Amino acid sequence: MRSTAHHADVVIIGAGIAGLSAAHRLTSAGVSVSVLEAGPGVGGRMTTDEVDGFRLDRIGPLLNTACPELCTTPALDGIGLRTFDPGVLVHSEGRRHRTGETRAVRGSRSARGALKAARALAHAPRAPLTGSLTGAMGGAIDQARLAAALARLAATPEARLLARPERPALDALAGRGLSSRTLNGFVRPLLTALLSDPALTTSSRSADLALRTYASGRLCVPSGGSGTLPELLAAALPPGTVRTGVHVTAADITSVRTKEHGELGCRSLLLATGASAAAELLPGLRVPSFHPVTVLHHTAPAPPPTGASLLLDGDRTGPVAHTAVMSEVDPARAPQGRTLVSSTVLGTPPADLDRAVRAHLATLYGVPTDDWELLAAHHDPEAVPAMTPPHDPLRPVRLLAGLYVCGDHRDTGTVRGALSSGRRAAAAILTDLGVRPAGQDAREFPEAA
Repeated sequence: MRSTAHHADVVIIGAGIAGLSAAHRLTSAGVSVSVLEAGPGVGGRMTTDEVDGFRLDRIGPLLNTACPELCTTPALDGIGLRTFDPGVLVHSEGRRHRTGETRAVRGSRSARGALKAARALAHAPRAPLTGSLTGAMGGAIDQARLAAALARLAATPEARLLARPERPALDALAGRGLSSRTLNGFVRPLLTALLSDPALTTSSRSADLALRTYASGRLCVPSGGSGTLPELLAAALPPGTVRTGVHVTAADITSVRTKEHGELGCRSLLLATGASAAAELLPGLRVPSFHPVTVLHHTAPAPPPTGASLLLDGDRTGPVAHTAVMSEVDPARAPQGRTLVSSTVLGTPPADLDRAVRAHLATLYGVPTDDWELLAAHHDPEAVPAMTPPHDPLRPVRLLAGLYVCGDHRDTGTVRGALSSGRRAAAAILTDLGVRPAGQDAREFPEAA
């Protein structure tokens, strides 16, 4: 017999940020929810491990203060965002160039909360840049054209970007009116970092959205590690909502079978796992291809001379796509007086990973790395769902009444996409259950309208 103690209106499988954000919206509407997670903790891919006092992201996505979902998702009001220095550093032709500085769009309702945090952090003291650093990449005309192009993107409504002709992002770069030096030296490595796609096969519409967000705010990371996002979402749920270490073996609309607790009854089921895990429970569900990501964390005797900047490889001469001295960006990630350098390798990692990465980092930072110590390396072959054209950024989250699926594979392969899909799934569930959240604007729950 099913135990009433195990019954919930909605069972959510997966405690990543998509499932947790959906759970918060559902419980806020008075719907009982049980979140089942096979792992030992919440977060899924957005997990932060603690090693010798360092806080190390397994997959450290780049966020932006202008991301609307960070500002509108309940329970994330208190998130601390640590911003990178304005623009990015690009290593090209043996030198580091500062480029891509933007002026955030102030007063935007979609970025109201995060921009307040960005303004508070923008005046935090930063380490001065030293070493081989030239002025901005390209001449004054190139920089003016780049600034104008980013300003136009920031002012363009998302709906207009999504209506543009769609093709691979790399093919679409040529029509931007920018010099080849700007495109290859800044736009291409930046998009590679934002999309985790070194070949830029991503839909040009998704690439435009990523650039628009970049132009509207500041690159940032959560204080204390990416794992603070799911931890905040989980902490805001009623006690007992999330159960970790629970392995689901079968599921349908009215029940879920687990190894640990037998059969649990429900009125609706939401799959909030990764695409491959969801397809195991729902055979026939389309699984996209993925972009593999490897993140390495090193500690160094002294911080490299780049301050709190994101450093990109403009020449694509080594395995590292982007890197940063994370202890300068977010001091909470390292013990006091210690240095943390986090680097991202896209695609298939080289055989001698640590040696190849440290050799490349020596070139990028312009300092010896022989005495750097590897703290951790994490490889995820399914880190980011590919968004090749034609790509639908709003794939249905309602498969049929009572059965729903969410995650970045139903939206865009980003943190924003995961949170957006969770919001859309919660709206669809509330509609089918006949529940309308008290005091909620229909614009926040468009699928319920």
